[in-house]
Amino acid sequence: MAIDAATVRKVARLARIAEPEEKLEPLARELSGILDWIEQLNEVDTDGVEPMTTAVHATLPMRDDVVTDGGDPERVLANAPKRAGAFFVVPKVVE
Repeated sequence: MAIDAATVRKVARLARIAEPEEKLEPLARELSGILDWIEQLNEVDTDGVEPMTTAVHATLPMRDDVVTDGGDPERVLANAPKRAGAFFVVPKVVE
C-alpha cells in the first residue's frame, strides 16, 4: 500500500501534528515501507499456531491473598503530601 504526501498531510492535520512541507514526502516513503512490511507479515502461515503472550512458557507462582499494611492508617499515611483524617487528599479532577 502506497501512501502519498497528501495522505500524510491529511493524517497530520487530523492528528493536529504540525509537519513541515519538506518532511511530508520522506515521511510518506517511510510509512509506505512500514505498511509493506506489515503486508509481508500477513503472508506468514499461522495455521495451527497457538496464541501466546510470551515466548517462554512459565507458570506464575500462587500466593495467599492476604491483606497487609492496612491496619495502621498512621503508618500508611505517614508520607502522604496531604491528608484529611485517615484519608489521602487528592486534587479535584472533575468539576
